[in-house]
Amino acid sequence: MQLKKGSVLSQISLLFFICSITTSSSAQMITGVWKGKINKKKAEVKLIQKGDSLVGTCYYYESATNYRRYSIKGYFDPNTHEGIWWDDQLLEEKTGKLSLNSPGKIPYLSSADFNCPGSDKMLLEGDASLKTKRKSIQGPVLLEKTDETLFPDEWDFIIENYTSGANDPYYIDSVSSIASTPVFVPVEKTIQQKERTISTEDKETVKTKDLFLEKPEQVKVSQILPMTVEKQLTVKKTIEEEFKIREKIIATDIPITGDSIELNFYDNAEIDGDSISLFLNNKLIFQHIRLTAAAYTIKLPVNELNESNELVMVAENLGSIPPNTSYMLAIVDHKRYEAMLKSTEETSAVIKLTKHSP
Repeated sequence: MQLKKGSVLSQISLLFFICSITTSSSAQMITGVWKGKINKKKAEVKLIQKGDSLVGTCYYYESATNYRRYSIKGYFDPNTHEGIWWDDQLLEEKTGKLSLNSPGKIPYLSSADFNCPGSDKMLLEGDASLKTKRKSIQGPVLLEKTDETLFPDEWDFIIENYTSGANDPYYIDSVSSIASTPVFVPVEKTIQQKERTISTEDKETVKTKDLFLEKPEQVKVSQILPMTVEKQLTVKKTIEEEFKIREKIIATDIPITGDSIELNFYDNAEIDGDSISLFLNNKLIFQHIRLTAAAYTIKLPVNELNESNELVMVAENLGSIPPNTSYMLAIVDHKRYEAMLKSTEETSAVIKLTKHSP
């Protein structure tokens, strides 16, 4: 059967449109529940995208009663479709009475490519390495996206409502402050009960019992979120607030001449997800700069600078290997200046830029 030229073009255009949608939405698709294995260990990973960052939790498990739960941090590159995340903090561990194995003793850094081999299947495939040594590959990562979870937790609300407003960073930060609290209660308290007397306004006395649970009872985030966002939770500070409160430490002083100054920023250590913001004379000029082995370059016109200037590097996150370290190469009037910059949760690095006569 011979197809008309217009029909063929229409089909090609449709395929191109579908591929474009798949590519542009892959960053959104990474948000969800992923189940499979990390270094041959059963794992359930909940990934939530916030900007180019990833947050969530990872469960290494033998069963629903034998697992370790980590908070995770990372980032997603929508251009390469690569997700990188690492086990940040051990939040909870629970061992079954009859189990001989204790999964999740070693925290990992996982690097995986997002791919969609079929319309009904989405995969994350890559490698797991030691958290502090990315080049030390321990085993494969093979995860498949699923609609089911073996471990209900606070992130389920965000995942289920992600495309209908819960992708707002404000909501994600709010839930993160709930979900990142470690759950460790001494075993001896699980069977203790004590009575206390509560006096009401009418001076009637009632007796109640405080039962110390092995695990605090989960509260549905959907029930507390509206009140939480407005009143209850301490939401993470903005980068402008962090800039104001952190101690500023001078790293170098660069004399500037000529028409412009070129600044190149690199990750000074292993590429582990460091990102920074830059403030010039107390004003935010660049944000969400991810440090990699390739230079992130900015140019500043000298005629728009003051006689004395302060460029401040503020860490947005510390990557998987704190602190946030950056190698900076400045080129001024064909001269090169180098500096090692370090920023932590308490300090920021300052580059002084001072005009000099030619």
